Amino acid sequence: MSVSKQDVLYVANLAKLQLNEDEVSMYQKDLNKILDYMEQLNAIDTSDVAPLNHVMGETAVLRKDIAHAPLSHETALSNAPDADSDYFRVPKVIE
Repeated sequence: MSVSKQDVLYVANLAKLQLNEDEVSMYQKDLNKILDYMEQLNAIDTSDVAPLNHVMGETAVLRKDIAHAPLSHETALSNAPDADSDYFRVPKVIE
């Protein structure tokens, strides 16, 4: 399979790109090189290679999901620079 100039122009049109002739020929060559490399990879026999879900054999270490009591209003507001009895006071940001 090879990429033609019409293929490059079609994809460029889908991407809303305007390419000159030099760019079209450059992208055509690059895409054909990529496809040639993919054909080389497809020629490799991988029938005896076990499938992997990740290159590294490590698993994610997650913490236990344990529910804790929520903070009280007094504790939550104790370090606030400006607080009302039940709320944080912040500077007005909307005109």
